[in-house]
Amino acid sequence: MKVLVIGANGQIGKHLVKMIQDTSDMTAKAMIRKEEQKDYFEKLGAETAVVDLESSIESIQAATEDVDAVVFTAGSGPNTGKDKTIMVDLDGAVKTIEAAKKAGVKRYVMVSSFDTTREEIQRAPEGFAPYVVAKHYADDWLRKADMDYTIVHPGGLTNDDGTGKVTLKEKTDRGNVPREDIAHVLLETLQKPSTIGKEFQVIEGDQTISESLDQIK
Repeated sequence: MKVLVIGANGQIGKHLVKMIQDTSDMTAKAMIRKEEQKDYFEKLGAETAVVDLESSIESIQAATEDVDAVVFTAGSGPNTGKDKTIMVDLDGAVKTIEAAKKAGVKRYVMVSSFDTTREEIQRAPEGFAPYVVAKHYADDWLRKADMDYTIVHPGGLTNDDGTGKVTLKEKTDRGNVPREDIAHVLLETLQKPSTIGKEFQVIEGDQTISESLDQIK
């Protein structure tokens, strides 16, 4: 399986590309924004595609033509304005879904926000609400796109070392989770067809990632 990792230069994306490259039956294609970001991924033996999420659907489609699955783990980041949140976290995500469809790629895994319900939009602090709105509509677009999708809702992301253990449920209490563990969840999600059509929240816990995913109904 060849996997296009969108947002590969982010922290989750870097972990995921390395994990994919360490498997025997998967390869990664890293979608990045800048030529100077290539070196890290080429040293891992991964392909790269330099594409800006604010470019056209056709530009993104060119990167998806030879892959079997797409993982969206891109984000505008906490230090950008509402305009970039709309352009990357919403429109960028929607364009990648449409590009994958045009290329005939069915498997799509989305890294979302912990809670993207309408109720959460109303509860969210003013500075965070635009991000929740963007994720709400991107998630909804994916659900309706006739894709083999999975939506992963991580808790508060940390840079702690991954433990390989999580709490993973359709609904769980809020909590934190290492980015490395989310990358591991994404890897195993791609390997488990039983996760197709599912979405779940993930925080740190005491059950192995594989066991947790096997219990998702």
